[in-house]
Amino acid sequence: MGDPVSMIIESVLICAVTWTLWRYFRQMFVRNHLDNIPGPSCPSWVTGNLPQLFNRQGMPFYRDLIENYGPVVRLQGAHGRKILYVYDPRAMNSIIVKDQYSYEQPDWFIKSNLLTLGPGLLSTLGDHHRKQRRMLNPIFSINHMRHMMPMFYDVGHKLQSAIVERVRSAPAEIDMLNWMGRTALELIGQAGLGYSFDPLEEDVTPDVYAEAIKSYVPALYDLSVFRWAMPYVSLIGTPSFRRRILEWIPMKRLHKLKSVVDTMHRRAREIYTEKKALLDRGDEALLEQVGEGKDLMSILLKANTLASVEDRLSEEELVGQMVTMTFAAMDTTSNMLSQILHLLAQQPDMQTRLRKEILGATAGGKELSYDELSSLPFLDAVCRETLRLHPPAMFIFREAQRDMILPLSEPIRGVDGALMSEIPIPKDTVVLVGILGSNMNKRTWGDDAWEWKPERWLSPLPEAVSGAHIPGVYSNLMTFIGGGRACIGFKFSQLEMKVVLSLLISKFTFEMSDKPIVWNISGIRFPTVGVDGTKPELPLKVSFYKDSA
Repeated sequence: MGDPVSMIIESVLICAVTWTLWRYFRQMFVRNHLDNIPGPSCPSWVTGNLPQLFNRQGMPFYRDLIENYGPVVRLQGAHGRKILYVYDPRAMNSIIVKDQYSYEQPDWFIKSNLLTLGPGLLSTLGDHHRKQRRMLNPIFSINHMRHMMPMFYDVGHKLQSAIVERVRSAPAEIDMLNWMGRTALELIGQAGLGYSFDPLEEDVTPDVYAEAIKSYVPALYDLSVFRWAMPYVSLIGTPSFRRRILEWIPMKRLHKLKSVVDTMHRRAREIYTEKKALLDRGDEALLEQVGEGKDLMSILLKANTLASVEDRLSEEELVGQMVTMTFAAMDTTSNMLSQILHLLAQQPDMQTRLRKEILGATAGGKELSYDELSSLPFLDAVCRETLRLHPPAMFIFREAQRDMILPLSEPIRGVDGALMSEIPIPKDTVVLVGILGSNMNKRTWGDDAWEWKPERWLSPLPEAVSGAHIPGVYSNLMTFIGGGRACIGFKFSQLEMKVVLSLLISKFTFEMSDKPIVWNISGIRFPTVGVDGTKPELPLKVSFYKDSA
């Protein structure tokens, strides 16, 4: 007979492996109601429809899903695993609002965020997430946005001056994606952390924290095929033991991600320690720092010290919020601003109309207040329409935590011809909430849903829009999601877009260069020069607006 301890360990391992394999592969062998839902053909049993979902130039696939299969579509994941793509309004409300705790983000997503970003909002679930959100919600209020307007304008004017230097002698081709990214980082630095990362001058070496944040998503996506293993990796030994294991693995991509994550957390902790020391010295010390203590983290740290013990966030959580906040605020908004500039360069008449509105409101160089900026109808329409037509993310993941019944706004016809008004969802089913599908649904937005038409927001929206009861947190759109995991910083993002656009469009004219610009599907959509381009960039021809030179 063998050693009893070894036998027990062997039995536990066999049971764990068997359970994992059954959980993952059972959908291949067990038929259920999902098989009756229409969906596109699958090119490969091994990879399913995943290559089509993640294809950089996969927009035709998404349009086919949205226009030809209806609001609930069956897809196939790796090795026959069933996936649902959903943009039916009532079904989305069930998934992200009514039954949101029965459709959580997948374990691999949460654990990989926890290991790389720390215990921030993107890495927690349930009561832990709700506790963090209760603490963070007040700092993203409209009232705080009003107080941060001077910081937004300070950064915006630095950007404006930097572009002036580039076009002073003649129009120039400028990579606006680069400048939007630098601006977004400096805005979240000053307004979010009370810290300056970038003076927005041409030949300045960027802060290592800034470089790490920019490198995070590419480094993570290089290892995306391994993210499913994160729940198991996190169970192996202590953090220091896992780090030693990582150092032994001969994989450059893994070491790159480790270096990026180490840098993000080291610099975030340094900034946190400095800010905490200033807070301990009192309000006069805070007035000496960037933002004079009005930044989001200073306000959060003050609120945290006054909170009850059970509601207070730990130091590790606060550092995690800093990393998460910086990451989440950077590429999403900067890429949306780049998308707007690209659209305005393609449609000069829209650019002229927007400039006329902005110049009329800022006569004499006046800086608009939060409320004045928010009341410019065409600027607001341009932002809303771009957020509708070009959301940074195409969908979000959810996974059924138990057997569920998914209600539908309207019945769908199954493969067998029968009508279904609800769909039984087996436990562990992956559901993709179709952000793009909802924003582009012709039944809601009309036959011109796939066209960029800012003017649609200047008159009352069709009754079909309000009647659909779309569960998005913003303007009948799913771009910022909804429910308990809605984008907490969407007001910050809107303010950033409007301040930057008002300063740029009033001063400069943007035109297309002779380089073909292509937008690519990724975790966050990004532009390149040509289909085969690998460097994210948006070269546009920039010149002074004739009356501002």
